[in-house]
Amino acid sequence: MSQEQPDVQDGIEYWNTQPASLDGVLGGYGSGSLPRVDALGSRLFLLNLYPELSTVPSAFRPLDAPQNAPRTRALDVGAGIGRVTADVLLHLVSDVVLLEPVESFVQQALASARKNASEAPSASAKVSWPGLADQSKSVTILQGTLQDFDPQMPHRARFLDRVGYQSPHPTEDINSGFDVIWCQWCLGHLSNVDLVAFFQRSRVSLRKDKHSVIVVKENVCSDGPDGSAEIMFDEQDSSLTRSDLAWKSIFAAAGLKLVEEKVQDGLPDGLFAVKMYALR
Repeated sequence: MSQEQPDVQDGIEYWNTQPASLDGVLGGYGSGSLPRVDALGSRLFLLNLYPELSTVPSAFRPLDAPQNAPRTRALDVGAGIGRVTADVLLHLVSDVVLLEPVESFVQQALASARKNASEAPSASAKVSWPGLADQSKSVTILQGTLQDFDPQMPHRARFLDRVGYQSPHPTEDINSGFDVIWCQWCLGHLSNVDLVAFFQRSRVSLRKDKHSVIVVKENVCSDGPDGSAEIMFDEQDSSLTRSDLAWKSIFAAAGLKLVEEKVQDGLPDGLFAVKMYALR
């Protein structure tokens, strides 16, 4: 098991060298099948956990479901250029708070959100950030690191903009808790100590709803030959890749209950396995 720990500034410096594009945030896999396969897998996983988020009558949403449901709110941490916000969360929730530390990435997310909000909805146009143009949904864009971020007090992070729907009670809204906290391909930049602390802060910021959930979607290396937890350190980007048992020990240390887990199918060969964990 690796004894080396991530350095937040080393990680940011590495990502500063990568282009603010799908290829940049996905390590060269942005133009293949990975983005779509990943996004669809994430949406299905979340709908199984939180069927009320379904927008149409389906196996997830009964025909007699209430039509005027309350607004739902998600936090997307380590969000990069906003790929998960655009391709997963805005399809299912009302309002997203996006947090990203890398300047070029967060500025690209801001530019994309503003561009989509300024374009009139069109039946023929591809909708890349759903709900922003007609202001039925919103994205609040913040800049900061997970080590310093407290989901109970998101207003303390650097605020860049809120795009789309404008709440009549903005102060209450930004501190009102989350239905979904989504963590994908970013938690390797936190040490075990920082990760447990972040999870503990996140747990208490979930809304008191039976479906409110923290989702972790991350690379997973193999457990040790003797069945022990393993952690691998990557010097290039100063990050950790944890095994399944290593993740589960972190969840337990943070007081989180694992309610669902699933391997993401259909990703290209040659990558680490990617696993989704749902926690409350």
